[in-house]
Amino acid sequence: MPKEDRDSGGEAVGDEDVAAVEKAFEETEVPSWQNQITIRAMLTSLLLSFVFNVIVCKLNLSTGVIPSLNVAAGLLGFAIVKAWTVLIGKCGLLKQPFTRQENTVIQTCVVASSGIAFSSGTASYLLGMSPRTAAQADTGNTPINVKQLSVGWMIAFLFAVSFVGLFSIVPLRKVMILKYKLTYPSGTATAYLINSFHTPKGAKLAKKQVWVLFKSFVGSFFWACFQWFFSAADGCGFSSFPTFGLEAFKKRFYFDFSATYVGVGMICPYMVNVSLLIGAIFSWGILWPVIESKKGVWYSADLPGSSLHGIQGYRVFLAIAMMLGDGLFHVVYMVIVTGKSFLQRRSQTSLLNESTDGQIANFDERQRMQYFLKDQIPNTSAVAGYVLLAAVSIGVMPQIFHQLKWYHVLVAYIFAPILAFCNAYGCGLTDWSLASNYGKIAILIFSSWVGLENGGVLAGLASCGVMMSIVSTASDLMQDFKTGYLTLSSPRAMFFSQVYGTAIGCLFSPLVFWFFYKAYSVGDPEGSYPAPYALMYRGIALLGVEGFSSLPKNCLKLVIMFFIAAVLINLLIEILKKYETKYGIYRFIPSPMCMAIPFYLGAYFAIDMCIGSLILFIWEKKNKKKAREFGPAVASGLICGDSLWGIPAAILALAGVQAPICMKFLSASTNQRVDSFLSA
Repeated sequence: MPKEDRDSGGEAVGDEDVAAVEKAFEETEVPSWQNQITIRAMLTSLLLSFVFNVIVCKLNLSTGVIPSLNVAAGLLGFAIVKAWTVLIGKCGLLKQPFTRQENTVIQTCVVASSGIAFSSGTASYLLGMSPRTAAQADTGNTPINVKQLSVGWMIAFLFAVSFVGLFSIVPLRKVMILKYKLTYPSGTATAYLINSFHTPKGAKLAKKQVWVLFKSFVGSFFWACFQWFFSAADGCGFSSFPTFGLEAFKKRFYFDFSATYVGVGMICPYMVNVSLLIGAIFSWGILWPVIESKKGVWYSADLPGSSLHGIQGYRVFLAIAMMLGDGLFHVVYMVIVTGKSFLQRRSQTSLLNESTDGQIANFDERQRMQYFLKDQIPNTSAVAGYVLLAAVSIGVMPQIFHQLKWYHVLVAYIFAPILAFCNAYGCGLTDWSLASNYGKIAILIFSSWVGLENGGVLAGLASCGVMMSIVSTASDLMQDFKTGYLTLSSPRAMFFSQVYGTAIGCLFSPLVFWFFYKAYSVGDPEGSYPAPYALMYRGIALLGVEGFSSLPKNCLKLVIMFFIAAVLINLLIEILKKYETKYGIYRFIPSPMCMAIPFYLGAYFAIDMCIGSLILFIWEKKNKKKAREFGPAVASGLICGDSLWGIPAAILALAGVQAPICMKFLSASTNQRVDSFLSA
């Protein structure tokens, strides 16, 4: 799934697949937890965190579809430190070899930092508070429900809420990893990747992957640079190329030559990309033309295109209906699965006795158990840390958001650990993190509680940040503990790197966002960075404070239909998963969440991603082994190169430097009129 519902980080790799590798490291000394956290690891993490924050920010602001970047983080971390150690080793100055534990620390830190870029809400709930987004929503556009964005309060907000979640789940680490042996597919896959990098055979493959990634990165960067020269104004350049004709272009069906989303499409599962395209065809090809034919009947013909009381309202609220239907289904389903699994496990044999090696299956398990239990984080420290940080947040939040009272924040922090456990446990079973869904539920509850006149829109959006930060961070940390368990990395080193990465993310995420916010018209539905989730999250808050009175005519009927349809589609998928196993029909049913994303944006990025899927599909048909080995490296290079061009492009925009050429496409009749005008 795209990261709007935090996705799988890669293919699930069972414990038995990873177990065999421990023998290969039998003669390798495991460094102490202090030596796993090196200066070179911290500097590498800092550099890669900046790169990944730029990537995630750009993806957030353009479409909101973010693939897992775990593989790229692990691979780039390996490449940078390995190159440094080889260079220092040739000079005879190498004091400490590069270990898989150090690689794990880097990967954990970078993913934690880029995770903050997602959960920080700079492209969703925080941007939804801004006057730019409020102006599109019409209703609720009052001073008490709008907040001017600034770097200062955004950084303060993130530091106040982002660390609490780290302490909420720490006391349960042994229960999750050792007692219940939860899989955490992304964490397991990442551990498998890092372990393979540091075996002799894996190191050779990693070097080839790094070279492929570098070539892909350079090509993508210079392609983005080349495109810039033709984009002197809005609607110019390759990003506005009417691939399927001008009429299709008006309906947002075109290929925009984005290397980023071609790369994203190579990483995301095929059905995600197909679901996006199906959603785009259904909405922009069928549904919106039908509703637009009711202009003047269902809604006023005089409304601007961005008004939520016009066609834009149908686009936004029907997308919200499908997202809420999908999200609520998965929340309820996950609670049922979690509860059932939890009760079953409690009735089985309890935790493996830490002091009895006779119960430990083999050498690999003994090694992992030993190092996982070696450097413990006291539970009292974790509980004290949660209480202290929650108290600080309860004091700080009302100072930033006057609409949110201290008792609102207290209620959120009372229930958050329960939701964090549910999310972390469910993520261990299925690799689904439902952080954004818990955030949307929080918006509805708190915005309704505070009310429109008292600033309920802002209160709901701010409470979303509190809930998302805790729930998302908790599942991420448990994934990292699983990775550390399988790479013999110290839990203390894992926790420290998570804290360090979170701190970097709290600083970099607002700064990178502010850079884009000042350089481009972020939030403009017709611009390069429409930030679709900002208006959608504000729309959810408006539903909370105003109920359904804010919807255009007949929109409520459609909202109910689409909500029910999303629930039924998910129910059908789960039933087929359980009872129809011969043909795997459920694999061909589109995801409602993915279908909803293009309702607002159109098909252009879905076409990009489907082209990425097509490239990978053809590659797998020709050489499946090479496609599996080098596909993620090519995709990561495409994403990194194209995204990083955004930095020099933004600098040029801030400096007032325009591209020299405007490449624009006109119909033949329009072109004749332009020629006649110019020759007159």
